[in-house]
Amino acid sequence: MATLTANPDKARKPGAPPPVDRTDLLSRAMPATGDFNRDSMTITAVIATAHPVARRDSRGPYVEVLDPAGLDLAGADDVPFLDSHNRTRAQATIGRAQNVRIEDGQVVADLRFSVADDVAPIVQRVQDGTLSKFSAGYSVRKWRESVDNGLRTRTAVDWSLLEVSLVAIPADPNCSKRSEGMALDDNQSDRAALIEQIRSSLALPEDWATRMNDELTDDEIRESAREELLKRQKAAPKIRVHGGAEDPAQISTRQADAIAFRMAGGDLPDSAREYVGMSLRDLAADSLQRAGQSTRGMSADEVFQRAAVGTSDFPVLVSNSMNKVALDSYRAAESPLKALARQRTLPNFKESTSIRLGEMGRLEEMTEGGEFIHTSRAETGEKMSLKTFGRAINVSRKLLIDDDLNMLGDMTAAMGAAAAQTEAEELVATFTGNPVLSDGNAVFDASRGNLAAVGVALGAAGDLAAIDDARKAMRTIKGLDGKTIIGVQPKYLVVGPESETAAEQILASIYAATKDDVNAFSGKLSPVVEPRITGPGWFIMAEPSRVPALQYAYLSAAQGVQIQRQEAWTTLGLQYRAFLDFGTGWVDWRGAYFNPGA
Repeated sequence: MATLTANPDKARKPGAPPPVDRTDLLSRAMPATGDFNRDSMTITAVIATAHPVARRDSRGPYVEVLDPAGLDLAGADDVPFLDSHNRTRAQATIGRAQNVRIEDGQVVADLRFSVADDVAPIVQRVQDGTLSKFSAGYSVRKWRESVDNGLRTRTAVDWSLLEVSLVAIPADPNCSKRSEGMALDDNQSDRAALIEQIRSSLALPEDWATRMNDELTDDEIRESAREELLKRQKAAPKIRVHGGAEDPAQISTRQADAIAFRMAGGDLPDSAREYVGMSLRDLAADSLQRAGQSTRGMSADEVFQRAAVGTSDFPVLVSNSMNKVALDSYRAAESPLKALARQRTLPNFKESTSIRLGEMGRLEEMTEGGEFIHTSRAETGEKMSLKTFGRAINVSRKLLIDDDLNMLGDMTAAMGAAAAQTEAEELVATFTGNPVLSDGNAVFDASRGNLAAVGVALGAAGDLAAIDDARKAMRTIKGLDGKTIIGVQPKYLVVGPESETAAEQILASIYAATKDDVNAFSGKLSPVVEPRITGPGWFIMAEPSRVPALQYAYLSAAQGVQIQRQEAWTTLGLQYRAFLDFGTGWVDWRGAYFNPGA
């Protein structure tokens, strides 16, 4: 077999990634794979495969898979060859690992031993076969997590080789020296090492190891370990943690964030990244396992059917993710008229009256005796009530099994946009409908002084004068007492698309050559374009925090669009409904002025 010896002092290739922090070193041992070459002091070895290795972290046991395709070969051209991962002593460096490559889905390297005297005894043990196992030390940049047969699986999809070591007992039995035409070493010592490694990693009892007889294959041993672990988990008391990193509510929130990201994109919180690679089936299985139910042997269809009922939180996290997507879509499509109105919340669907108190006027001069003069305040009230709007969403079992989150995201986003469209149409109907108020007159009426006597379209001759007339009328409007000028400040010029360009031209800032060229309205009125307003008519509205005119309301318990789950028996899958409790109305006419245009 040809061997390759490379310069151990060779520099890192240009463009290679920066060195990885060695404090994150992971390792897995492999048997040696080649005959020792005395002339070049090298041996060829398989140093890593995709063989699953049992491990444990703060979340419990899991299976680690090292994807050879994820190895950064640019940074693995020449790495230290160590004795048992000893990185603290210089003498523990027994050579260099070079010519690292991928062959038949395995990571292979040429290991060149040092000719130093203190390395000679180690070389002798390799030559006589006493030491034949090698281990890769590595650091992982990116993991992909899934759940398989009830156990978590973490696959390293982007990792760097930091060193290769000669070891006595490997974690990965596939890593060994390689001989021409010779199968991988699978002797009894390898088998014992595998059993002990699984037992210690999963904290299984000693009697489990004694039950692993010679007739069992490696896969049957691992399956037995899974069964033992699931048996122990079912027997353990169910403890729900409140607060902390493993709080079920926090896990559900992070998983909902991951589903919402897969459905519609956008920002992905760092805490949700570990779940973004999990399919809907994986998330449903994880929910069942957290509820104490085993999913071993279940098909995807069975997992979804079991997760849709009972104590699993899977339907809840799907509805939470749909709420996030619907809310984003809903906010993006909101009507600009909402910025001109006052928001309220109502406790129920009964007709509600918005009471507005009149002004107190001026303070009265006191008499010589210091007597206060008592006065009263006028009041008025406009009525409004909530209405409910809604549609149903069926999440079919086909969509769940196919993991078609793009379609689910499109459906949910459409519901959010539909809710915003509903609000906008209700607001525009109230705004342009000119309803009769509690005093018996319409909102815009000549008797109030807030309806232009002559319509002038924006962009036509006399439009600046018409806006000036509107401002004067609003500035001199009196309060409920009929004599106090309340000083309404015109703030918004509201138009439909037909007058949008003309409105922008009127309000645009200009560089005045003379004082006669100054645009008196620039910077004082802000344009608001509502595409559902038709015709050349235009409105001027006051700042709603100062003199509110338009109002809208939600049910206090359900503000904005809501996604709610309901039990479904007549359909296979999950059933949700999107609904909106919303109402609009007028508070007062004094903050609004209308010109019907040409």
